[in-house]
Amino acid sequence: MAETQREPVPRVDTGELDVAHAFLKFQRHCVLKKAEGLTEDQLRRPMVDSGTSILGLIQHLMEAERFWFDHHLGGAHWSEEDELDMAVPAGMSSGEVIADYLAAAADSDRAIEAAGDPEAPMAIPLPDGVRHSLRWILAHMTTETARHAGHADIIREQLDGGTGR
Repeated sequence: MAETQREPVPRVDTGELDVAHAFLKFQRHCVLKKAEGLTEDQLRRPMVDSGTSILGLIQHLMEAERFWFDHHLGGAHWSEEDELDMAVPAGMSSGEVIADYLAAAADSDRAIEAAGDPEAPMAIPLPDGVRHSLRWILAHMTTETARHAGHADIIREQLDGGTGR
């Protein structure tokens, strides 16, 4: 089957932070591409037994961006009570979820640029007291986003046959 959504990977090679940031942005784009052209029903439709939907994945990644870049890197308050994970409220439109993800990504980009150094430590340590670097956060979020982009790719193929990164 021909890939209908294929795009080239980033060609940025100007420094560690630039490369890491470019690949995170690329993975975000891959996730959002899976939502393009789908109806509200398709975006919300779980296609696997775990109940995962493309919209749920986008919401989960929005929360992950906020948790790692706003909270741990930037020191913003975080409340587990506010977490929705992949359960998108019925009253929240797909447009709102996607806009929230785009806003979280933009905030993360500003935090990355403000830190400016892969060695920059977390403002808020992990529960075990470890303060990982921005390098670690970028690697972790790129991995998390890529993993869920793969999930979204499978769900999209089940929905309408669309494939590719």
